Amino acid sequence: MDTVTILRARAPRVLAKRILAVGVVQDFDRPRFFSMTSQPVSGLDDVGALLRDLVARPDSCVVRGGIADPARTQWVRRLVYPDQQTGDQPTLKVEPRRWLALDFDAPVPLPGEVDRRDLAGCARVALAALRLPPAFDGAACIAQATAGHGIKPGARLRLWFWLGTPLDRAGLLAWFDPTIGRTADRKPLLDYSVFGAAQPIYTAAPIFEGRPDHLRDRLVMLPGRPVVEVPPGLDTKRPPPGTPIPSVPRPKPKPRPGGGGGGGRRYAAAALRNATVRVAGAPESARHATALREACGLARFVERGEITEAEAIRAMDGGLVLAGKTVGEGASLVRWALSRGLGHAAQGAGDVFDA
Repeated sequence: MDTVTILRARAPRVLAKRILAVGVVQDFDRPRFFSMTSQPVSGLDDVGALLRDLVARPDSCVVRGGIADPARTQWVRRLVYPDQQTGDQPTLKVEPRRWLALDFDAPVPLPGEVDRRDLAGCARVALAALRLPPAFDGAACIAQATAGHGIKPGARLRLWFWLGTPLDRAGLLAWFDPTIGRTADRKPLLDYSVFGAAQPIYTAAPIFEGRPDHLRDRLVMLPGRPVVEVPPGLDTKRPPPGTPIPSVPRPKPKPRPGGGGGGGRRYAAAALRNATVRVAGAPESARHATALREACGLARFVERGEITEAEAIRAMDGGLVLAGKTVGEGASLVRWALSRGLGHAAQGAGDVFDA
């Protein structure tokens, strides 16, 4: 059994894109306040039934987080951590989920013979391009067309699965990061931001103005095994007492490509130490935002060749473990920052404060 948290915007705000008769696509509204409810689901069939309902509700979307306080659900912000400026308290909490929505960060090219109205065929092409972990082979999934599918080039879908073990974002990042497909310019096809607790997952069909919907259906179930079995160890746990704390690396100076001696390397070494100290000393309310910022900063040094990915991970894990978090969360953050590129880093912070 699991639950899905549903957010509803206050009218006249809508959480669906508008598609005008001339083909112009208008973006979602960005409401600040929501009404929150929770819907129980016990498998992919229940998720499909809920999505069938939500596809016709342009005022609603879902998030992975759970409701933090059942007494505060009406016209609240979507916060996982307190807002230090306003004093607003969290309304959502990190919650491992058995349901999983995979969103594309880039469209998947479709062969010319694939009809864009054939969601099942488009989904099979997308699954082949994604190269998901072997546990997903032959698993049932729900393919949902997003607003641009059939209007813009390529397959623009969201794929829903049911997991045998509930996972939070850290577990999902550890599972998917090394295995997903990439575009021709090496960017990942998956959008990691939907793994966050407060990131909206849009479920409504677009609002068509002056033209009909070009798709007969926006949801289709691909048959298969009802459950995707999760490898052991991905469900995050706090380290047991006595777990060694990763040491802060002190790399040896190494000249940067193109000259300049070891100055850049010494600066990178200082950045490693500072990242550990800042993450370890950050207050709980700001710890996630601090860790995300430091991971993105270290990713810059990795891309320049001034430190290795392993050094960045040790620094981040050192700070997070000192702060009482789980070994491995630093690796997830660093790998996420590297795979997304620093220009996209802020998009993953949706579960720090509301948009």
